[in-house]
Amino acid sequence: MNATLDLLRTRRSVPPLRLDGPGPSAAELDTLLTLAARVPDHGKLAPWRFLVIEGEARTRIGATIAAAYGADHPEADAARLDLEAGRLAHAPVVVAVVSRAGPHTKIPEWEQVLSAGAVCMNLVVAANAAGYATSWLTEWFAYDRRVLDALGLSPAEKLAGFIHLGRPQEVPGDRPRPDLADIVTRI
Repeated sequence: MNATLDLLRTRRSVPPLRLDGPGPSAAELDTLLTLAARVPDHGKLAPWRFLVIEGEARTRIGATIAAAYGADHPEADAARLDLEAGRLAHAPVVVAVVSRAGPHTKIPEWEQVLSAGAVCMNLVVAANAAGYATSWLTEWFAYDRRVLDALGLSPAEKLAGFIHLGRPQEVPGDRPRPDLADIVTRI
């Protein structure tokens, strides 16, 4: 095997609670985002963009998440609201990948959405190859208009995911993977 295949075989998601700093430097992050953007992109539309959430912004956006949760769940106690407020605060850097997929005369919207998913996976693989650990999550707030507005998404944009980047406190064991006999059909 080569290093790329070994990485793909052994890569694990690390929950944000298990990520520490330091995160990537600005230059390292620029490199990772450049690599993430090297995906199939029929029509060269770049139907995605990045929001880098770090430093105080993690707390500020977390307050918006907690407020939205509290508005919908008035029974929520302080511990739950603290949990919601900390959603983006564990990893030193969180990259939100925004899908800008939309109607096009030649490029189906579905292909544009897949391109945004490929960006997420490229970022995960590039960060892991650079020695960082990642977790690609959405969670409920990725679909909440109040949070999306606070992040500056237009009504036509959606979140493909939050990629949490940091140093692993520990790498979890592997989870069960599908048996190829259950997912492969040869025709």
